[in-house]
Amino acid sequence: MFYRENGQFKTSYAADQQLFPVRQDRIAIVAVLALAFVAVPLLASDYFFQALLIPFLIMALGAIGLNVLVGYCGQISLGTGAFMAVGAYAAYNLHVRIEGMPLLLSLIGGGLVAMLFGIVFGLPSLRIRGLYLAVATLAAQFFVDWLTTRAAWVSNNSSSGSVSAGKLAIAGWTIDTPVEKYLLCLSLLCVIGLLAKNLTRGALGREWMAMRDMDVAAAVIGIRPMYAKLSAFAVSSFIVGVAGALWGFVHLGAWEPAAFSLDRSFQLLFMVIIGGLGSIAGGIAGAAFFVLLPIVLTQVPHWLGLPLSTATSTYLEHMVFGALIVFFLIVEPHGLAKLWATARQKLRLWPFPH
Repeated sequence: MFYRENGQFKTSYAADQQLFPVRQDRIAIVAVLALAFVAVPLLASDYFFQALLIPFLIMALGAIGLNVLVGYCGQISLGTGAFMAVGAYAAYNLHVRIEGMPLLLSLIGGGLVAMLFGIVFGLPSLRIRGLYLAVATLAAQFFVDWLTTRAAWVSNNSSSGSVSAGKLAIAGWTIDTPVEKYLLCLSLLCVIGLLAKNLTRGALGREWMAMRDMDVAAAVIGIRPMYAKLSAFAVSSFIVGVAGALWGFVHLGAWEPAAFSLDRSFQLLFMVIIGGLGSIAGGIAGAAFFVLLPIVLTQVPHWLGLPLSTATSTYLEHMVFGALIVFFLIVEPHGLAKLWATARQKLRLWPFPH
């Protein structure tokens, strides 16, 4: 039995309700964090950081934000790319227009502006839901695309519409190497992911899940729909806004409105579906799957002696993603997170059948 729990006694409510009640899980988390913070910076190459790890960390943060809204509160959103764009451009304007503005405050400020933007476009959720709400959030995507293209002040009067983040520094620490950018993204992912996990385990998270399961019954037992839904939009938009600011500042360095197109919204939604609705770990797993799969589809045919053209690889990638989304929706709607939870439960009982 890999998960032997005999001898692991709980003597208080705090111990019983802790984030990782099983000792093996705590050891695994510490090992993963040690690997991520110590081993990876020492062993990985610059290409590995720039092409895989940094995009994965930022997209995982965005998927966590979207999962708060879609997975935990049950509010469908197709405008996540718009919230990322608002966070990126708001952080850029704060960083450029306010002299001496710290980088972390710029990132948080971008998240706060995205939060206000999300609350405004979350107001229709008080009256509509389902497909109608998805269309309402889709309007945010078109509005932000128009705003970033037509309003010159958004890009600090740039003639081409593209902006550049410039040098990054925190408290005198200049962030210019891929390793430093990786550590910044990893730290923010760990902190915000932990905060999101605690929110979903608390009273606010239970309100979100009650609205997701049956909003009428939740209102009957005293949960305020307006507070629950708008708080989900606020938290989700803040996290997604910070992810958008990181995507622009850290990953791209210089970007234009096309960097946060509708395709970005669909990518994040697919990550949540594949990773697992209603799971913080599912957002991370979905982002890892989404970033790694194109690399696998590109490299494996060459390893097998079957060179494919770029166009064929792109078509194959879209076909595999579509098939996987259909598979998870039919076979396991809760995604990779549910598959791991089932395997973990079986490991706790192995070698017994039940």
